[in-house]
Amino acid sequence: MMKKTLVQGLIIVAGFFLIWFGFSQVDFMTLFKVKERTTNIESKLGDMIWSQIEDNEEIIRNDTVVKTLDKLIDPICEANNIERDSLKIYIIKKDEINAFALPNNYLVVYSGLIEDCKKQEALQGVLGHEIGHIEKNHVMKKLSKEIGYSVLLAAAGGSKGGQMAREILKTLSSSAYDRKLEKEADITSVKYMIKAHIDPKPMADFMYQMAQDKKMPEGFGWIADHPESEERARYILDYIKGKKLQNKSSIAEKDWKAFQEQIAKE
Repeated sequence: MMKKTLVQGLIIVAGFFLIWFGFSQVDFMTLFKVKERTTNIESKLGDMIWSQIEDNEEIIRNDTVVKTLDKLIDPICEANNIERDSLKIYIIKKDEINAFALPNNYLVVYSGLIEDCKKQEALQGVLGHEIGHIEKNHVMKKLSKEIGYSVLLAAAGGSKGGQMAREILKTLSSSAYDRKLEKEADITSVKYMIKAHIDPKPMADFMYQMAQDKKMPEGFGWIADHPESEERARYILDYIKGKKLQNKSSIAEKDWKAFQEQIAKE
């Protein structure tokens, strides 16, 4: 009897491991096309939100301005193997000091941010931060957490897409990511800059500057609603302490000033 029970036990254990092994060989992401479906949703959401922006905001399309912005972004992309053409970067004419990423690799920069940056490296640090959010898939993580995947799925294919697009835009443009994701994007930007031989210190200086700006509207701006901006500046400086930094300007100082002046005139 004991022998029979032992044999049955061994059969059950062996069966369990066979089933486990079988399941371990199945690529469920491929089976259920989860990645493909998520990419499709992200693409639809991004295009839907961008359509809202195009209909309601003034986009700066001046060739000189766009080409100068490209000169600031290209070194970051080239040094970090980021496909530049995958990023859809636009400047919006707006006084707010803000920049934010959208689904489907959209990156929106407000003219007020560009005008307020004292150095080109500060702007590059902000752009690197937002590119970090895109590359690390933070945008969809934030939306899934705060809005819910099922709601995003409905918005991507539903009749209330316009209304939902406005809500998603508000979430991404005026509220912070959680502190873990913000820090990851900050440090990612610093790493991008170091590889591109761009000095990250002006990025930290810009954060200190914004933290001290009492005129910043509450709830708006790239720093105003980001948690503990002074702390973020400190950990950036701590991260680069002792590292051998190079500072290769992406554009000449006169071109940087001309860029800011042109932005102000648009």
